[in-house]
Amino acid sequence: MTYNYFEHSLEDINKALKNGDLTAVQLTKDTLDNIKKTDDKIQAFVRLHEETALAEAAAADEKGDFSNVLAGIPMAMKDNIATKGLETTAASKILADFKPVYDATVTKKLKDDGAVIIGKANMDEFAMGGSSETSAYKQTKNAWDQDKVPGGSSGGSAAAVAAGQVAYALGSDTGGSIRQPAAFNGIAGMKPTYGRVSRFGLFAMASSLDQIGPLTRTVRDNALVLNAISGFDQNDSTSSERAVPDFTEKLGESIKGMKIAVPKEYFQEGLSNEVALQVRAAIEQMKTMGAEVTEVSLPHTHFGVAAYYILMSSEGSSNLQRYDGIRYGHRAKDAKELEEVYKKTRSEGFGNEVKRRIMLGTYSLSAGAYDAFFKKAAQIRTLIIQDFNKVFEDYDLIVGPTTPTQPYGMGEELGDPKTMYLGDALTIPVNLAGLPAMSVNAGFNAGLPIGLQIIGRPFDEQSIYQLAYAFEQGNDFHENTPAIGSNY
Repeated sequence: MTYNYFEHSLEDINKALKNGDLTAVQLTKDTLDNIKKTDDKIQAFVRLHEETALAEAAAADEKGDFSNVLAGIPMAMKDNIATKGLETTAASKILADFKPVYDATVTKKLKDDGAVIIGKANMDEFAMGGSSETSAYKQTKNAWDQDKVPGGSSGGSAAAVAAGQVAYALGSDTGGSIRQPAAFNGIAGMKPTYGRVSRFGLFAMASSLDQIGPLTRTVRDNALVLNAISGFDQNDSTSSERAVPDFTEKLGESIKGMKIAVPKEYFQEGLSNEVALQVRAAIEQMKTMGAEVTEVSLPHTHFGVAAYYILMSSEGSSNLQRYDGIRYGHRAKDAKELEEVYKKTRSEGFGNEVKRRIMLGTYSLSAGAYDAFFKKAAQIRTLIIQDFNKVFEDYDLIVGPTTPTQPYGMGEELGDPKTMYLGDALTIPVNLAGLPAMSVNAGFNAGLPIGLQIIGRPFDEQSIYQLAYAFEQGNDFHENTPAIGSNY
């Protein structure tokens, strides 16, 4: 019988492994079997790494040390996080068959803890997209309704967790790419403080914005995974040397007296009535638990999307220069001159969304446009940071919706980039400011989940988890399972 991830937390699984009621090899085989039964509907995985996963599981059993909570437990890795010797493509044709020669720092940390990497989760190509539809390989579906998108760019990671295929997954978040798919799939997704988790081995899109984080079904599981992947890394110049606390430490503590700010800008035009109603209900629940809630203003929020797409595209156009057909990845076969190699390779290898952002970024950095666009966007970023700093002088946390709408239909916004970009309006400011933020399930409407976003001070993930856990324990939203779970 397939092991049911819907009914067991990471600590439950760890206990079963410790007691000998379960082996890592059997758990991995069950996980692979379940993915094969369900993934034709979800398409969360670009590829499975069966042989190496079973070898890692066998090594965990042979060692017999399950003192680490993640030891022997299969997980999904987003396809833009390097795994040594295992194909990693960022869901792009330009990196087809590419196998990194080193592990990302987060990969190494998980391997050191005995985790089993079951496969690579699908994503938007080079993390450029908000629906996982720009992948060169497949289109991941929402775990709750396969006619809806799972969000992006970490849509495969989120869908795999929500569908019960794995207990946890890693994603990356540049403008909401962990939190938005977490909201669309009704799970917990944490974007840590910039610098909290090493970016070494993450295929860069926008280096000043990208951050790796965990996706899980519950808040406690999320905190346990963040414990495992956080910490200073000498290979990452932006990595923080700040000590890493135990992120589970405040779970279960009362939120009475906690000061929560609710930005009025997060409830303006563009927010659906259904999302507003459910998030307001969540905020009322926090009040009944003793939190002090006040409406505040983050006045430069509405400039966030415009500033972000200039900064992100500029950094992206610079980072993606390395994919030129010379050193690794795809190379055009019929090109004769060097310039022709560059042009044909990149034309063949990159998808439309990636090309669009490269052109926008290259233009923004050009001599005639730099002052008018890139410099202005950088100044707006500073204003957004100042907005957050001012609020955090008086409040512990900021709460609001994760996304303006619920999951939309497959293909519905793919041809309208502007509309899709605006879908990240509530998550983007957090990345611009380098803050930690989490999305948890705030409830359902018409059978689809709605996300609640909790934003904290720099390096105060503990308080976010404290509030998220209190809210989660005050309802049963996290106990709901999608129809795909009937496979068990």
